[in-house]
Amino acid sequence: MRALLIVNPNATSTTAAGRDLLAHALESRVRLTVEHTTHRGHAAELARQAHEDGFGCVIVHGGDGTVNEVVNGLLGAPNPASMKAVPIGPIPTVAVVPGGSANVFARSLGIAADPVDATNQLIDLLSERTHRRIGLAHADNRWFTFNAGMGLDADVCEAVDASRKNGDPATPARYVRTAIASFFRSKRAEPALTVRLPDQDPIAGVHYAFVSNSSPWTYLDARPVHTNPGTTFDSGLGLFAMTSTKVLPSLRVVRQLLARGAEPKSKVLVRTDNVPHITIESSRPIGLQMDGDFIGLRKTVEFTSVPDALEVYAPLPE
Repeated sequence: MRALLIVNPNATSTTAAGRDLLAHALESRVRLTVEHTTHRGHAAELARQAHEDGFGCVIVHGGDGTVNEVVNGLLGAPNPASMKAVPIGPIPTVAVVPGGSANVFARSLGIAADPVDATNQLIDLLSERTHRRIGLAHADNRWFTFNAGMGLDADVCEAVDASRKNGDPATPARYVRTAIASFFRSKRAEPALTVRLPDQDPIAGVHYAFVSNSSPWTYLDARPVHTNPGTTFDSGLGLFAMTSTKVLPSLRVVRQLLARGAEPKSKVLVRTDNVPHITIESSRPIGLQMDGDFIGLRKTVEFTSVPDALEVYAPLPE
């Protein structure tokens, strides 16, 4: 099988030695071509060309942002008129060796967090031809793999992206500090969001909302954060929306998110775990993030689930 290895050399946890090890190991299983990204959007360009050139597999060594680019390059712009909005023709199977800071997508698929362990795992998956189809989601004419959000988490992603451009690493500690600062900055703002779910009355008075395509929503080092534990790559979308920014109720919800076997519940929380689409409207322009990437300010966004959108090398679900 012909495989393209796309490496983001600037990803948080990639090293030259690790990249060489990965390439050497893969060459025993596939006819490998290696490409390094050099600019934003380059991974999408390489993935698109791999599709056109008939590669059977695209292997991503980078963080969630690089994975997102590859998926968008392979699938192209989604068609909002269809929930089966995937291109005609064979799409290369995607594999991931984590190289970023959080690596939420890979770890949600059951891929080892350590790049060396993940390399060995991928060799076994390729040898045994273990792959599965997963659902994705799209919004704002773009695919996302594990989550999106409007409000607080978008503000955090924007701030962390700005810090990275200044040379600061995107560590879990930085995300936590930035989230706390963003929460208190926006605490006194009036709620701007209204959420619309299928066959339900609109839910107004929402301060911020997360939309998940899988669980966990993110990781703090090895600790998973579950906003929607009932949401999987095989289900619809999960919604987690807060109608209050009061400190005590917010802390109680945060504690639930970090608990083992979490099932977050609160009078100030709107949560559902399996819906085909969600529309969020804002009374003022508000931040949108997708897969940890700040997209920009938006007033209306529709999030749509697309079942069986992508083939991936990953352990089969239990």
